[in-house]
Amino acid sequence: MMRLFRRRTAELVCIEFVEIVTSYLDGALPVPDRERFERHFDACPHCELYLLQLRETIELTGQLTVDDIDALHPEARDDLMAAFRSYQSDG
Repeated sequence: MMRLFRRRTAELVCIEFVEIVTSYLDGALPVPDRERFERHFDACPHCELYLLQLRETIELTGQLTVDDIDALHPEARDDLMAAFRSYQSDG
């Protein structure tokens, strides 16, 4: 299995944490990278807060409906579609 990082140090730094947090939440990290991630999480209060906020955001946005979004921000759907189209044309 391929490792995501080839750093010479055993410890993860915050920027790496942010880069792989989605893979961690998806359960897609190889064991050595997951262990580095969790060691960093345990030692860094800033990344701990970031992960907790991300988990809460995922939980809350998973409960939104199209009607909720339209009621709160009528232009949201158009804004999101424009952003998606822009992302697709860039890649």
